[in-house]
Amino acid sequence: MDTTDPSIKFDQNGISDHYHDFVNQVLPRWQFGAYGHVEFERNIEAIRKEGEGKEFDCLLGLSGGMDSSYMLHYVVKKLGLRPLVFHVDCGWNSELAVHNINVLVEKLNVDLYTHVINWDEMKDFQLALFKSGVPNLDIPQDHANLTTLYHFANKYRIKYILNGGNISTECVQYPMSWFYYGTDMRFINDIRKKFCSNFLETYPFSSVLFHRLYLRYLRGVKLFKPLNYISYVKSEAAAELEKEYGWRSYPQKHFESRFTKFYEGYWLPTRFGYDVRKVQFSSLILTNQMTRDDALERLKSPSYDLEKIDEEFKYIATKLGISVDELTKYLHMKKYYYWDYKNSEKLFKLGALFLNLIGVEKTKKRNK
Repeated sequence: MDTTDPSIKFDQNGISDHYHDFVNQVLPRWQFGAYGHVEFERNIEAIRKEGEGKEFDCLLGLSGGMDSSYMLHYVVKKLGLRPLVFHVDCGWNSELAVHNINVLVEKLNVDLYTHVINWDEMKDFQLALFKSGVPNLDIPQDHANLTTLYHFANKYRIKYILNGGNISTECVQYPMSWFYYGTDMRFINDIRKKFCSNFLETYPFSSVLFHRLYLRYLRGVKLFKPLNYISYVKSEAAAELEKEYGWRSYPQKHFESRFTKFYEGYWLPTRFGYDVRKVQFSSLILTNQMTRDDALERLKSPSYDLEKIDEEFKYIATKLGISVDELTKYLHMKKYYYWDYKNSEKLFKLGALFLNLIGVEKTKKRNK
């Protein structure tokens, strides 16, 4: 991590606050080892018990990416769980993602439920983010993936949701200025009011209060992250998936979506100077899966293909129903950030502080 994170702090030895955050806040809470094993078994047993007499015992979100793919493999093959596999199609699936989802579902013999987001609404929402000038253009996908899953669990009274989020590859958080909260409805609604031409009547919006408070504490829906309790090493997981299923790796984390590949690989570093690999590699360095020298060497090359970027640029523009010239205009327009729009950042921070104080949740620091 470097000063492209505008609020990064270094100590007298040149070590960043991201490292100190990992050592002082993340490591002590990483439930890996003897204590973690007991907690892990308790959760798995509760999931099995909840599923007695039912067709499924949990809901598992699958994007086709590394984390969710390995999670599905692990809980079915090694734990014997019976998840309903849930996929949200936002219109940006890569061919490789489709392949990876299909080989896993077929060979594991699990049921797949796919929820397709209305493309006209998704396209309009996506364009609104471009027009707003902010960095986090992936809110339409992220919000849909999250809220659709939670609404489904609520509707069908499913008590356990399995999530591929993990400390092993995600222990360093993205700076707030890069990726603002994708569940801040005040921010989202301001963007919609200013730039959307569609009412987005069927798009699955939801406030943070719905899934963080209502579902969790009133409906008893529990989010469980199994990868935090096992030895999860990215390179080993990829090799296991490739051998077992013919699953194929992506050039970079989150590249199962063609939009995210374009956005994180090209748009963010070109327009804002934000290279998400600095965050991703930092996580791997802290968990001893990559050396700092190797990370720095890889950062010397762009994460997009120089020979194919013009073709990719044209694909994104065409998919969104705009010209290459219009997309280029958004690339070079004045930069805006979440604080340039109405938002609930203070309420989010206050809520996190309250949950920390009463011991309900321990959250990691996020940089503004």
